[in-house]
Amino acid sequence: MKKNDIYEVEITGMTHEAMGVGKVNGMAVFVQGAIEGEKVVAKIIKVAKNYAVARVEEWIIKSPERREPFCQAYKRCGGCSLQHMTYDMQLKFKHKVVTDNLERIGGFRGIHINPVIGMDNPMNYRNKAQYPIGTGDEGPIAGFYARRSHTIIDSETCGIQHTGSEKVKNTVMDIIRKLNIPVYNEKTGEGILRHIITRVSYSTGDIMVILVVTKERVPNLNKLIQMVTDKISEVKSIVLNINRRRDNIILGDIVKTVYGSGTLIDRLGHLTFHISPLSFYQVNPVQTVILYEKALKFAGLTGNETVFDLYCGIGTISLFLAEKAEKVIGVEVIPEAVESANKNAKLNNISNAKFYCGAAEEVVPRLYDEGIKADVVVVDPPRKGCDSTLLETMVKMQPKRIVYVSCNPSTLARDLKYLAANGYNLREVQPVDLFPWTEHVECVTLMSRA
Repeated sequence: MKKNDIYEVEITGMTHEAMGVGKVNGMAVFVQGAIEGEKVVAKIIKVAKNYAVARVEEWIIKSPERREPFCQAYKRCGGCSLQHMTYDMQLKFKHKVVTDNLERIGGFRGIHINPVIGMDNPMNYRNKAQYPIGTGDEGPIAGFYARRSHTIIDSETCGIQHTGSEKVKNTVMDIIRKLNIPVYNEKTGEGILRHIITRVSYSTGDIMVILVVTKERVPNLNKLIQMVTDKISEVKSIVLNINRRRDNIILGDIVKTVYGSGTLIDRLGHLTFHISPLSFYQVNPVQTVILYEKALKFAGLTGNETVFDLYCGIGTISLFLAEKAEKVIGVEVIPEAVESANKNAKLNNISNAKFYCGAAEEVVPRLYDEGIKADVVVVDPPRKGCDSTLLETMVKMQPKRIVYVSCNPSTLARDLKYLAANGYNLREVQPVDLFPWTEHVECVTLMSRA
């Protein structure tokens, strides 16, 4: 087998990245954009020792679950990779991804995993957008990165972003072209404007605009602010984020509010939250409420428990828990998020939640040494999962229940395997689709002591 060879391939499975899988002369072939059950004519684009990668040249048999993508940039953009599947098939695909990871990595056999909770309307759900800026053939452009690259796909619309985000991006780009504000060149490090980031409150419609720049002095900044706020009344806050780094990190550490309060107010369920520019806040507010309600149910609180909420962000899960617990202790590494969490507790008249700033793997062992232990632990780590020191301390504390919220089934399975080997049983797994049209899936799981 060699590059550019053409083969008929029967698709018998799918990878976790949603590539079709078939075999040619006993060799695994991963086919981009193909769906299980299809038969395709595929062109080999890469050959490795034990596998090959191909793309579809034509379909011999199409799956009834195939649909036309809603976005013109679908084939180039690195975002919504499942647009070629019906939404029902996406949910089944994600269920299988969770199942495969828990079985293969976690070693769990014969467990029941609840069906994935999907959305009634899985469009325009994102409350946060990040648009990289660069230079195209006709001047400055902004959009999304092409798959596995930093090539910017210039796109005016995106089916999963809030329409307010698109309006801001298109307006800002028109203005910077008129004002000749220099855009950043990733190769040379020259220029000023790197990213446009928007955060939208789904409860109020208000918008925060974060301009990621290389220096504090932005030419014609006051004109830009005036023109943006004149054209878009929903923009209530504009913030500069200073990022002088020459790597792929989007946000810098310096934040400067240049218009409005520098925060955004949103509601989840009956609770109100202040959101700061750097704070983690789930991108899908409709599904987030469902996710948190499941986490609260799994916690099984009676009003007498001390609950640890680790990687607590701005206190979203913490405050849901605090209404049912005796005391909640939240731990978060980002100082601005801890500050927001304290403000959010006061905003909602919640006095039984206390927040610590620091890495969970450092703060929790210290609290344990001081004799502060949890009856229930809720953990919502980043994609890399929990630090081993944190897992060890959780086991030492012996909480009755551990509620693990995860955006990465593989690290979830790894960490649950450790907990299962140290006295905990996996009781329930509930996937929730926070990211329709992408291969990502969120899970909330319950583990309790044997």
